[in-house]
Amino acid sequence: MDELIIDAKNLKRTFKVSQREKTGLFSSLKSLIIRKYVYVEAVSGINIQIAKGEIRGLIGPNGAGKSTTIKILSGVLHPSSGLVKVMGFTPWLEREEYVRHIGVVFGQKSQLWWDLPPIDTFSLNRKMYRIPDRVFRENLEYFKEILDIGNVITRPTRQLSLGERMKCELVCAMLHDPPLVFLDEPTIGLDVLSKDAIRRFIKQTNQKKRTTFILTTHDLADIEDLCENVTVINKGGIIYNGTLHNMKSFVSNKKTVEIKFAKPVTMEMLAGFKLISFNPLDVTVEIKPENGSIQSKLNQLISSLPVRDININDISIEEVIKQIYTA
Repeated sequence: MDELIIDAKNLKRTFKVSQREKTGLFSSLKSLIIRKYVYVEAVSGINIQIAKGEIRGLIGPNGAGKSTTIKILSGVLHPSSGLVKVMGFTPWLEREEYVRHIGVVFGQKSQLWWDLPPIDTFSLNRKMYRIPDRVFRENLEYFKEILDIGNVITRPTRQLSLGERMKCELVCAMLHDPPLVFLDEPTIGLDVLSKDAIRRFIKQTNQKKRTTFILTTHDLADIEDLCENVTVINKGGIIYNGTLHNMKSFVSNKKTVEIKFAKPVTMEMLAGFKLISFNPLDVTVEIKPENGSIQSKLNQLISSLPVRDININDISIEEVIKQIYTA
């Protein structure tokens, strides 16, 4: 078995949240004196092991517990119960020493100083992390080349595009050569070219330095391009943990059939088929092979409708994950 870099067992985190039952001025004043609280379990019994050198996708709907899990593993939060070892550290107990060995990028929070060029923030990080001059220069040259930011890092941060800023955020998180990097929504809001550059950077750095990446994202293209293993979290617990390839077997074996028609059809003419999308000249239907052979279903379509073209696909990763979320 590969060396584990993260080993978390029965991880739980409960928050105490104030709650007001009514609106209005009187209710607001009353809540200043007498408050009612509810307990919300954000993470409930998570067990997760991640091997050194892995790129692990951590996905789930909003409010599922992904960010809370990341914050516990990175030492920002402590759990209500459970055991966590990351590179031999207990993150929230040995935080000062631990954070020297990790990098963190939160897609909606910045490490860069708004009025200063990124190169000044890099220099500050060199002092904070006590990075040797030779290592700093070599890493900076590597990042400048692979991310194409040579002309970017000397301009004030406020003048940079979102994609340029995110590239510089990655540099901030990785100048000190951390063996483990947490990326929370790193491609949120970025254009296609910026996303591609960041994915390429993650893959090349993982291969060259064997850096372990933990990636949370709602962009499934990130997962498909980068991750071999994924962990799906919903309602505070893990509902799938395994390879991306095997994820599709988590739901029943289904096919989607894209059909183009020579003449317009009506929805009534497709009675008996599960419609994924519909317009009179172009539809997508879902077929379950166990309900009858695909061939017989296709024969039924072709014989009764003006089919011009047909294309059979496995169920998409988006549909698989949607069904896992709602299972």
